[in-house]
Amino acid sequence: MAGVLLLAAVAAAAPPARAGGWRELAPGLELGSFALPGGKASDGEPLHVVRLDPERWELVLLNASAPGEGEAHSARDWCRLKGMAAAINASMYQADHLRSVSLMRTRTHVNNAYVSPDNAVLAFDRRDAGVPQVRIIDRTCEDFAAAAARYGSLVQSIRMVSCDRHNTWEPQARRTSAAAIGTDRSGRVLMIHCRKPLPTHDLIEHLLALPLDLAQAMYGEGGYQAQLYVGAGGQEYQFGGGFDDGRNPGDPGRQAWPLPNVVAARPR
Repeated sequence: MAGVLLLAAVAAAAPPARAGGWRELAPGLELGSFALPGGKASDGEPLHVVRLDPERWELVLLNASAPGEGEAHSARDWCRLKGMAAAINASMYQADHLRSVSLMRTRTHVNNAYVSPDNAVLAFDRRDAGVPQVRIIDRTCEDFAAAAARYGSLVQSIRMVSCDRHNTWEPQARRTSAAAIGTDRSGRVLMIHCRKPLPTHDLIEHLLALPLDLAQAMYGEGGYQAQLYVGAGGQEYQFGGGFDDGRNPGDPGRQAWPLPNVVAARPR
């Protein structure tokens, strides 16, 4: 894989944050770095969030399964190859290392047509001006077919924060790093990465407690595959993950995992 970047080398270079934990990298694009509520001082700021104004930044679904592609890349390499400024895991994928586990499509390519029981669907590339640029459809709160028909790109995954801002994840013992996609109550897009391995239920509680103004969220990926990359304003950051198995998240000996599907962002 071309241009692999060791995860720990970049994750260690977390940017200084301005008031409120946010640093502007470009108009409408910010990077937030946060300590976890109640966390240890030695943890530093293991939670990183790219916040995007969807009126300035366009979301794009990139698939290795799309015509002319055929190869997975790290989040950073997807961005460099396609001229994107930020990217995160789109969702979990199947054993063929190409297809998502649930519905995933754009106007021109269907990665997976299967609508699974999962209740969250990221919708973007709107078909008419009467709906938000980007939103998360909660299938328990509205007519999914009617809402989905108004968007060109759909990515289905596991709901983390419901339409009424409730944590939908059951408590668990398993701890992993995680990547997630959310929206705030102003309609901005949040690309979320937590490097510290945590039970997902606990991570969601932290996200709701932090100054993110989180409205809804859905799961992207966990473990070593979980990645977040942003490069803008002459600055570049990539964050990787791991499991709570005795190895450090972002182990310097571990290369950035090739991802078949990412949600990326570029200027409008």
